[in-house]
Amino acid sequence: MAYKIMVIDDEQMILDMLRDQFELEQYQVITARSAAEAIDKLNTQPNLILLDINMPGMDGLQLCQKIRNDVSCPILFLTARLEEADRVAGLRAGGDDYIMKPFSLAELMARVDAHLRREERVQRQITTRFFGNLAIDYAARTLRIKEQPVEFARIEFDIVELLSLHPGQVFSRETIYEQVRGIDGMADNAVIKEHIRRIRNKLGEACIETVWGCGYKWAV
Repeated sequence: MAYKIMVIDDEQMILDMLRDQFELEQYQVITARSAAEAIDKLNTQPNLILLDINMPGMDGLQLCQKIRNDVSCPILFLTARLEEADRVAGLRAGGDDYIMKPFSLAELMARVDAHLRREERVQRQITTRFFGNLAIDYAARTLRIKEQPVEFARIEFDIVELLSLHPGQVFSRETIYEQVRGIDGMADNAVIKEHIRRIRNKLGEACIETVWGCGYKWAV
């Protein structure tokens, strides 16, 4: 699966350059020229965000603060600011790293790769999560309620895995279908709805909430 990189910068030339470079390296690239456009595109669930600080309207620091509670992926600031106070402000806003303008493409790619590898290591460490009496072992692909195993079809577990790893985040039926592999050629809402019904029958109605007109989320 190709990583998705979101690049947010008000300079079209930089967006074009970075899009071309990342696509050359087989990344998927989402671009935005403003904070408002970036917020609209966050449902693409990027694996990493490159964020320019100096943008008109809502700047990068403000945007980072606004989205950080909803976005867990690394956020790397693109900035020409050199002062230590500016770097500290960026980290406190929720950023993970700084790339100074003008930057070397080789260094930028190396930084991006390093952060994505680190995220992979963190995700591999998430093996079991507990939700009240429910325990989900992602490595073994098993679920237990009060230590009693619950049998799940592969697709059902895939949906539980997707939702439970992002508690509180709303996923549309279309997004669930796109993220979950193996639903053989039946890409319609009824398929996902039926799988959700079966999961609720096994885990209880409260585990997955319906957000009317939007989709589903794992109950926090």
